[in-house]
Amino acid sequence: MDAIASTPGALRLAAVSVIARVPMAMLSLGLLVHVRQLTGSFAAAGVVAGAFAVSLGIGGPLLGGLVDRRGQTVVLLAGALVAGAALAATAALPAGAPLVVLIALAAVLGLSAPPVGACMRAILPAVVRDRDALHAAYAAESAASELTWISGPPLVLLVGVAWSTGAALVVAGGVLVAGTVAFAAQPASRAWRPAQERRRGGSLRTPAMRTLVLVLVAVGVVFGAVEVAVVAAAAALDSAAVAGPLLGLWGAGSLVGGVVAARMGGGARSGAGLALVLAALAAGHLALAAAAGSAVALGAVLVVAGATIAPTYASIHAMVDRAAPAGTVTEAFAWLNTAVAIGASAGAACAGAVADAAGPTPTFVLAGAAGTVAALIAALRARPLTGPAHPIAAAAAA
Repeated sequence: MDAIASTPGALRLAAVSVIARVPMAMLSLGLLVHVRQLTGSFAAAGVVAGAFAVSLGIGGPLLGGLVDRRGQTVVLLAGALVAGAALAATAALPAGAPLVVLIALAAVLGLSAPPVGACMRAILPAVVRDRDALHAAYAAESAASELTWISGPPLVLLVGVAWSTGAALVVAGGVLVAGTVAFAAQPASRAWRPAQERRRGGSLRTPAMRTLVLVLVAVGVVFGAVEVAVVAAAAALDSAAVAGPLLGLWGAGSLVGGVVAARMGGGARSGAGLALVLAALAAGHLALAAAAGSAVALGAVLVVAGATIAPTYASIHAMVDRAAPAGTVTEAFAWLNTAVAIGASAGAACAGAVADAAGPTPTFVLAGAAGTVAALIAALRARPLTGPAHPIAAAAAA
């Protein structure tokens, strides 16, 4: 955390960005619970949650591209207002509301959700000038982002139980709007300007960016599979209630791993180094298969496995400014978020089928196999990740 804390204004910027991102960790679960309440159908709730996930994956790169062309302030504020209105409208719908209306509002919400995380990561090179400190700053930011996933789901459930599921969406919308406005008002965000030189084609035209996206799709499969496997393992132990705390331990492990990585100067600096980090991610999550028969053992291994997550993100995020063409960095970070979302959706779907057919242990094996695929991609495509910056980015940096 020292890399951020030692830079004037950077710690406040990071804190505001975390608050602004807490609602994003609330929305999938919040929509699922609220739509189930309105319609009485888990199937309908799943369709609405799926529409939100798909539109979020599409909207992130689109809004990131707009930020790279127009700057952060207007895009963030407009997105926050539209997303907040969509949440308020969803919360105000009566029981029995048409499914098509719920789907449409979920799509609007996903398409307009402000890309605060991508904007924060795009700002870091301007805020933290020292290259070594920048790697540590990415690790600290990755650790801090875990706070959103530790606090968001319990918060939306708490508000839903204390008041109503609609009130939970209103609270999420209020925090989203207020947090995004506060982030957009920060001097570093207002001062951030897109690169002068930008060519057509977007961030994915470089081999390095395509490699990072492929890696994070595989990592997303790990995440989706583990979430399903933990729930399946808890059910098999006749302790369904422990699934939430177990997933919380997983997130806590990532937080600890991010802090350690930041203290050690950040994550990997090369493609080969990233492959080693991913190999650790794969091994840690594969080890969960051996612990599936005990809640205590599973919790302990989840902490260890989770400790590899934030260093993985930190390593990849630190490579983006070198991998992405000039003028596309925010879009590039948004694509990474989309890649994880795609992988997590696919991983959850595959893991559900495996868990139904064979139980939690093979499902954890699936997660470990996906991590192995990610490590192999990084190892086989290490040269684009280790080489010099893309010529457009290098020219802009000069």
